[in-house]
Formats: sequence, structure tokens, C-alpha cells
Amino acid sequence: MHLPARFRVDDLSALDAMVERDAFATLVSVVDGAPFASHLPVLYRREGDRVRFSGHWARANRQWRGIEGQQVLLIVHGAHAYVSPTWYADPAGSVPTWNYAVAHVRGRAGTVHDPAALAALVAALAAKYEASLGSAWRFPEAAPGTARELAGIVGFELEAETIEIKHKLNQHHDRASVEGAIAGLRERDDRGSVEVAAMMASALAAREATHG
Repeated sequence: MHLPARFRVDDLSALDAMVERDAFATLVSVVDGAPFASHLPVLYRREGDRVRFSGHWARANRQWRGIEGQQVLLIVHGAHAYVSPTWYADPAGSVPTWNYAVAHVRGRAGTVHDPAALAALVAALAAKYEASLGSAWRFPEAAPGTARELAGIVGFELEAETIEIKHKLNQHHDRASVEGAIAGLRERDDRGSVEVAAMMASALAAREATHG
């Protein structure tokens, strides 16, 4: 992706936060000579600089066929929001934009077919998201008859080879414009706008601490 130096983030804790916020990622590979994307919930593991993702497709999804060993792109989506030029210090000299956080992870994909490994993957996904609901539902104990459905999925493992994290947060604007955009976003009071406003405020504080 296009990644100007001012928008580049090298701290992997930013990736941790993005995945914690929204672990529904986009997996892009080449199928029959053309780009192909699947939208999938993923499990994320990081040990220092080592980053791994896992998840699964429906077996009917042809992306898994031929993906073994292919370099793929996993896109992790962060907060994003529209920014109006009316919020800047000089609205007449400004244009609209969109602020956002995103991560591009590249690596070699491997497929998972072993029933025990697939069961563990589904159990981990269910435990993560059911726990967030305060639910005690767990796989396969809560629905033992559904274990046979594992034959209908194919798992994947992806270890990151390169990670690009982008925070586009008006870093190239003056303080007054950034503060105006933060105030405007906070007034919108939707999740994405509020989250982007908080990220902009943190980025502005870090910029001022660095440059005085």
C-alpha cells in the first residue's frame, strides 16, 4: 500500500490493538491468475516480533485450493472516519479526507486439514467470541452433534514475513486544524469517529512531545 513515512507505525502494539478491536480480516491471494479475497474472523498470536494468524474457510471456498506456500496478503482493518474541511483552521484552503488505521500482513499460507487441529481452531474462535458475550457456550461440548461439520471447513495458518501499519491521522496538518478535526469527530459520536479522534489526539501529543 502507499505508505508515506509520516503515516508509518513500527510499534507492533498498534497491530495488537487493531486485531483486538476487530479481528474480522481480509485475506487476499491469487486464484486462477486473478486476485481473490475472503473476509474471515482470525485468531492472532504474537511473541515479540513473531506474528501468526489462523482461521478457516468453508471447504466450498476455492481460495484454499492452491494457496499452500503462496505469499498472501492479510488486511487488518482499524478505525476510520470522514474528516470535513470545515473543521480545519482554513476551510477555504482545505479539502475533505478520510482518516484511518490499517495493517497489511504478508506471509506464506499453509492449510490445515487435520480434524483435531480444526476442532481446536473452532473451539478457540468460539471461546474468544462467546466469552466476550458473557456466554458459557463452548465447542464441541455445548453442541456435540456439530463436530461432524468440521469436514466442511479448511483451516489456514499464516506467519507474517512483513508487516506494514498505517495511521493516517492528519499528521501533516497544523495543530489548530488537527484540534478542530478532533472536536468535529467527537461531536459525531459514532464509534469510528470517536476512536479516530482519540488516535489523532495521541498522535498530536506524541508529535509535540518530539518536536516541542
